[in-house]
Amino acid sequence: MGVKPRERAVGGQENSMSNRLNAPNDLRAFWMPFTANRQFKKEPRLFVGAKDMYYTTHDGRQVLDGTAGLWCVNAGHCRPKITEAIREQAGELDYAPAFQLGHPKAFELANRLVDIAPEGLNHVLYTNSGSESVETALKVALAYHRVKGNGSRFRLIGRERGYHGVNFGGISVGGIVTNRKMFGTLLTGVDHMPHTHQPGKNNFTRGEPEHGGDIATELERIVTLHDASTVAAVIVEPVAGSTGVLIPPKGYLQKLREICTKHGILLIFDEVITGFGRLGAPFAAQYYDVKPDMITAAKGLTNGVIPMGAVFVTSEIHDAFMNGPEHMIEFFHGYTYSGNPIASAAALATLDTYKEEGLLTRAAELSDYWADALHSLKDCPNVIDIRNTGLIGAIELDPIAGEPTKRAFTAFLKAYESGLLIRTTGDIIALSPPLIIEKHHIDELFGKLRTILQNNI
Repeated sequence: MGVKPRERAVGGQENSMSNRLNAPNDLRAFWMPFTANRQFKKEPRLFVGAKDMYYTTHDGRQVLDGTAGLWCVNAGHCRPKITEAIREQAGELDYAPAFQLGHPKAFELANRLVDIAPEGLNHVLYTNSGSESVETALKVALAYHRVKGNGSRFRLIGRERGYHGVNFGGISVGGIVTNRKMFGTLLTGVDHMPHTHQPGKNNFTRGEPEHGGDIATELERIVTLHDASTVAAVIVEPVAGSTGVLIPPKGYLQKLREICTKHGILLIFDEVITGFGRLGAPFAAQYYDVKPDMITAAKGLTNGVIPMGAVFVTSEIHDAFMNGPEHMIEFFHGYTYSGNPIASAAALATLDTYKEEGLLTRAAELSDYWADALHSLKDCPNVIDIRNTGLIGAIELDPIAGEPTKRAFTAFLKAYESGLLIRTTGDIIALSPPLIIEKHHIDELFGKLRTILQNNI
């Protein structure tokens, strides 16, 4: 077969060897995820390198990473310990089956993970992403009640504006309309609690909002509607990240825990974003002092280097499955790449890096400086709300009439041009930098953002 005619050479350069190494000549084949494909392919934004806090673009510019990639590069880019661990593992044991067989690093990693998890979450199942972690947790919840003799508990409760990945279980319990509307009836037996965002009462709040904790009592109403005997699990993000950084109101998570305990419902925390130090503790469950029955994790588990996820479960859940003949499989679930050797090596090196550099608690040290810099943008044009906790921030912009999302997307493009990576969702700018960020990086980040916002985008 012949080579496709090139649609455009990135940067307008000719087809030199150096250009071929750094940028593809034809962008048509890749259908990009969560991307305005037509706009992107007219004006590509390509990274070809990264180190610590900065990306390098295909045209040689440095871009400050204000989002830890996609909420995942918590230790910064191309860290030596992680890179070397991957290299060594690939040359020693590249793959081992996860069904009826194992390899040492998968077990070592599980022990290391439960050591930093909330007390009592003593067992780990491996996945390959946050989406798969959610699917796994939902299946565990349903199966747990069945093995306990409570098979009538089949309902799953999510929350409006919740994001739990893109697989069918995740979008069913999730509450972001654009992620759900194209895909039919989704899972049956799912209901949703209201979200916690109350802009009229909590604008420009630092940390946990004062108002809205009582919204948790809506779970009691939903349980009464369906009867507790039919409800298997409730799943929430402690901090709702992808919808635009919604911080839980004071007392909200504690109230959810109380209601779930009262009715024998499992509580699942989706910590794909908040896990591994984002708030200043290893997990948000510890930061908010609320213990769930399961935690889903991914992203920061391997510093975003290799796909890997995990589901933490309590001993009570795990032990419920450990019955019957010992030669029988206890739980018919898993993935080809569960606990992959190279991913396990990357995760172990990531945990070493977090420990050696104190990154799991570093957000607590920088959170006040971060909050001051973030909230200093309150006076910029079109800023209608600012929210923060740990090293997460959101700047909500007043939408352009008749053109929702355009104002924030314009800010995203302007930021990239000025050497800054931000993330947008709707008309909200979301920020979550690598945990290695220094104060001078914070100054650079918000200095550039101020310039962009003051230009009345």
